[in-house]
Amino acid sequence: MALFAERPWFAANEILAFVVELVALACLGWWGFTTGHGQLLHILLGVGTPLSAIVLWSLFAAPKARLRPGLPLVLLVKAVVLGGGAAAVYAVGHPVTAVVMAIVVVANTAVAETLRRSVPGRPAGPEAATGSTESG
Repeated sequence: MALFAERPWFAANEILAFVVELVALACLGWWGFTTGHGQLLHILLGVGTPLSAIVLWSLFAAPKARLRPGLPLVLLVKAVVLGGGAAAVYAVGHPVTAVVMAIVVVANTAVAETLRRSVPGRPAGPEAATGSTESG
């Protein structure tokens, strides 16, 4: 918490990142519930799409992910999940909102990854990219 008090822009961007993640999940669900024909397909896609995104995120992109790969794969997962949210908004008929969401996603992710690597006391090397502070 002291880090947030010392770096309010970092804290604000982390909060925005969390909100963007939740919005992306909601958009994926919205798309799923309105896609396809038949009630069963709506339910499967409406629940399954965001659930799949949650599993993917928790395995690879979350701060305490089980399988924390290098930055390129983390960014790919973020692009799939967060970009998928923007694509979902576009698919349900809101292209302007989708473009705004995509811009926010790109800007927030770029700022977040930059700020996370400049956190005081964090190691500078591969450990910084994985978020791990354990020594081998």
